[in-house]
Amino acid sequence: MGIKGLQGFVARVCPHACRTVDLREMAEKHRMDHPDFPPVIVVDAMSCVRYWYTPESWVCGGQWREYLANLENFIQVFLAAGIQLVFYFDGVVEEKKRDEWIKRRFQNNKEIARIFQFLKTHRKQPGREMFTIPSALPTFTRFALKSLGQKTVCTLQEADFEVAAYGLQHHCIGILGQDSDYLIYNTCPYFSIEKLNLDSLVTVMYSREDLCHVLGLSLTDLPLFACLLGNDVVPESLLEGFWQKCLATSPRRNNSYNRRTNILLAVANYISKMPCLSTSLKHLEEMLPLGSDKTLLHRGVESYLLPGQHSPWIPPNLTNCQMFSLQQQTALCQDKEIFQLAKEQHIQSENYTIFNILSNGELECSNSLEDDSDTEIPGQALIYRPARQHIYSVLLGTGEGGACPLVKEWFVYFGNTLQQPDLIQPVQPPLPGGTPDLKTLWFAKGPDVEKQRYRTFLACFHLQDGMEELQALEAPAAGFCCLLAYLMTQVSSLSLEDLDAFVALILCLKGKSAAQLAGLQLAQVDSRAVHLGAVLIRGLTTLLMANSACGFPFRMEDLMPWQVFDGKLFQQKYQQAHRGCSLEELLEGNEALYTPFQNLKSFVSKACLAKKRTIQSRPRRNGSTPGTPQREFHPRSQQPHRSSFVPPYPNPGRDFQWRNPQPRGREYRAGHPDRRRKSHFPPW
Repeated sequence: MGIKGLQGFVARVCPHACRTVDLREMAEKHRMDHPDFPPVIVVDAMSCVRYWYTPESWVCGGQWREYLANLENFIQVFLAAGIQLVFYFDGVVEEKKRDEWIKRRFQNNKEIARIFQFLKTHRKQPGREMFTIPSALPTFTRFALKSLGQKTVCTLQEADFEVAAYGLQHHCIGILGQDSDYLIYNTCPYFSIEKLNLDSLVTVMYSREDLCHVLGLSLTDLPLFACLLGNDVVPESLLEGFWQKCLATSPRRNNSYNRRTNILLAVANYISKMPCLSTSLKHLEEMLPLGSDKTLLHRGVESYLLPGQHSPWIPPNLTNCQMFSLQQQTALCQDKEIFQLAKEQHIQSENYTIFNILSNGELECSNSLEDDSDTEIPGQALIYRPARQHIYSVLLGTGEGGACPLVKEWFVYFGNTLQQPDLIQPVQPPLPGGTPDLKTLWFAKGPDVEKQRYRTFLACFHLQDGMEELQALEAPAAGFCCLLAYLMTQVSSLSLEDLDAFVALILCLKGKSAAQLAGLQLAQVDSRAVHLGAVLIRGLTTLLMANSACGFPFRMEDLMPWQVFDGKLFQQKYQQAHRGCSLEELLEGNEALYTPFQNLKSFVSKACLAKKRTIQSRPRRNGSTPGTPQREFHPRSQQPHRSSFVPPYPNPGRDFQWRNPQPRGREYRAGHPDRRRKSHFPPW
């Protein structure tokens, strides 16, 4: 989380520590000084995603093709300057950061509630001052960068430590990010992503040396300085009395500064007067109200020491570098071969969440753009929980005595206080003969094993009986169809109009460029469609998890949002479907899409029927809610459909044809003729 107020302090109090630099020039100098090391910048990706997401629309679920194009452009600018990039992503939430993580989640909940209130009042996207990143953006950014050929690392511990260590060990020209912790680590230079001008590759470099000069400290004092200001290890709540003492004796107190700035100067002054010895740290630990844990300062200082570094504040024989002192957790998975492969795939950003489950049985999911006041749509965390339970069973099998270990979930949803994790019981997927063991799914080869992988994946969503039909589709459409069938089965309030919108989305998206999608204009934004877009995107992450667990029956690339989703296009299709537009308008006049549209709907409706779930028409015009919120559908009176025609985009859609076309019967479901859109929809 960085050091509260430090970044602003540097800008206000020691602006000469903020040096404008040209990264092209720095790269050229690096080539001259280190001819054996190409210029590399290590990127703290988690602190950059807000700055990478520049599409105008952000509230509708994400403009993923635009975003992918932006990332590609970002990379190309650096490559043109001869600079290689290495991207690091947080792979875990460390226990020491749990309280801060939870605090941020509740703050995000408030921000999201304000966004939905704005949407319902104004029916348009809020201004950038209310911007929040689209749901699951960091997850899909990791896979996007990997698909663009970049070295992408998912960490085993706190990302900023691994970023700082990589930068130091590999002679990088700098770290690109926005985290004041990089002012504390004694590593390569720290560049600002916030101040970066991509066209000129000019940004701000924050100088640790200049900061130390203003503070009257040495570089080796900075870790203690950070700890005494409050960080991930030492809570600010324990330091208030110490700050008061420092303020009372500080000769540098300035009434023109705010309190935090004065605290920073006072703490620096206090440290500068202390003998730089380990006994001084011991004295501080005894003086501060650290409770039963008198080693907090020691551990806090140590957390900033990179491989090979030592601190004069810690006895040399007690220095235990974080890189080599990761606690050996009792892994839930005791098979070394499986565990090692999961770890390697985790680091290389090839799987999703699998190592977290196999290592300590713990999983987190941050906020999504969900409307907590909508009683008809459960939280996405609850919608996809049954699928995750099957995935946990695939991974963890059956433990001793026939019981699987419980998985701890820290998922954000309405009503969850996050005071403790939800303890989730793995549940075997419904496969005759049981679930294949993990070694078979991960290591065995041959066509029979490939079928096992695919069937096990589908069983996690109770769709194993539809395997033949799904295999007849292109992989992205099959994955989307699997997700849609699961979603329509799980959420009883989803209507036939919602289904039409989702199916039209994937069919019309194919062939559209990022530029075409960027040019799409919306007259208004529907808040329920915003909510559904976020739910669908979180569903794609569940597909990634199942795919990773089952040995990759799909390519991960085929399950990415830029293959199957666009926020603005979904808004358009949702509004068209709910106002009762014609099939021609919904499918943009492309008659080649009529049969795929009906076939995809047919598959989903049959999957729902197998679960005794009938999809009913329930049109919502102008964001209205038909009737009282409820969990089950009731038939609604049908509305007439307009026959307006919209010229098509160039979009042949031929690749979405089923290889074995489905029979077109007369009924939407057994014994129930489809009465909707008689004059516009071909019969089943």
